[in-house]
Amino acid sequence: MTGETDLSPARLRHARLAIAAVFCAHGAVTGSFATRIPWIQEHAGLSAGTLGVALAFPALGAALAMPLAGRISHRFGARAALRGLLALWTLSLVLPGLAPNLVALCFALLVYGATAGMADVAMNALGVETENRLGRSIMSSLHGMWSAGALAGSAAGTLAAHAGADARLHHLIAALALTAAGLFAVRGVLDLRPGQDAPAPPRFALPPKSALFIGAIGFCAVFVEGASMDWSAVYLRDVLHAEAGPAAASTTAFALTMTVARLAGDKVVDRFGAVRTVRAGGALATAGGLLLVTVRHPAAATAGFALMGLGIAVVVPLAFAAAARSGPAPAQAIAGVATITYTSGLIAPSAIGAVADATSLVVSFGLVTLLAFALIAGAAVLRPRPAVAGAAPAYGDEPAGIQP
Repeated sequence: MTGETDLSPARLRHARLAIAAVFCAHGAVTGSFATRIPWIQEHAGLSAGTLGVALAFPALGAALAMPLAGRISHRFGARAALRGLLALWTLSLVLPGLAPNLVALCFALLVYGATAGMADVAMNALGVETENRLGRSIMSSLHGMWSAGALAGSAAGTLAAHAGADARLHHLIAALALTAAGLFAVRGVLDLRPGQDAPAPPRFALPPKSALFIGAIGFCAVFVEGASMDWSAVYLRDVLHAEAGPAAASTTAFALTMTVARLAGDKVVDRFGAVRTVRAGGALATAGGLLLVTVRHPAAATAGFALMGLGIAVVVPLAFAAAARSGPAPAQAIAGVATITYTSGLIAPSAIGAVADATSLVVSFGLVTLLAFALIAGAAVLRPRPAVAGAAPAYGDEPAGIQP
């Protein structure tokens, strides 16, 4: 990638803050939408089953559109591409609340997911480029900022819902505010363009083989995340007969430890390397899973979910970073990994429910524990590969003198 000539330490620090703000804005859209799903369901007159059908469309839209992000970045440059894609994403927040029926909502969520996915690929690719030039890990904290943005968006949405605000007005105000904030933040990111002789990536392409193995690690982590976020409170209520307050606390514990671990994870990655960090995280997540399925007490289960949040926190950021360094087409590899992880997030909640219907929730979380254990076994795919022509340099993956 070429472009800016001013890559002084001060400029790179500013670029890091700018891309962190972009991640925060992206997450805030997700949080804003999630809190108003009940209003959207009622407005469109949907049953629980038809709502479930509609909520599959964001992942479908993302999977279809993600491969386009690399082409757009190649055509317009990283900063301009991110500016346009992020604005499309933040403005798409208004669409679901306008849908009067199932068909309209499915179309709105298809667009919502497509813009989310393309902006996701563009910002992660630029985050990796910024990390490369800094020479140290920042991807974990960037995803931590995404989580912080999601929490902030959720908090604002909760207040709006409590006040009985119309979601269309709430989302219009949020979309305009986040668009303005996002456009301001993008002004500070690195302005990078492909080399003069770099071939344009294909409009659509299958993920490279390297991304499939890395994506499998991301799949396991996102499955654990989706299962824990959507089913933790239900697990405490139905299996352990906890009251509503303690049950909800388990979800909060998971989200909180994951956010904190992401914000603090870069120093751990720089010290121990990606492979050792993921192995240790997998061990923590496995221990958390074993705790909640073997010790039948709400406090133990809450601690188990907290350990799982802590353990999986940095896996997806490291998977994106490893994908970008796995070959000469970083955006294409990131799109491949993102597609796999989006798919995992889509199927995890329903898969847990299906297994629970056939057996029990305890068995479902036994499966989740096995996927957490798979992080230990599969972490080696994140080890830096031999140099590939055109690939990004592998900063921050394994510290000097440490061979995991």
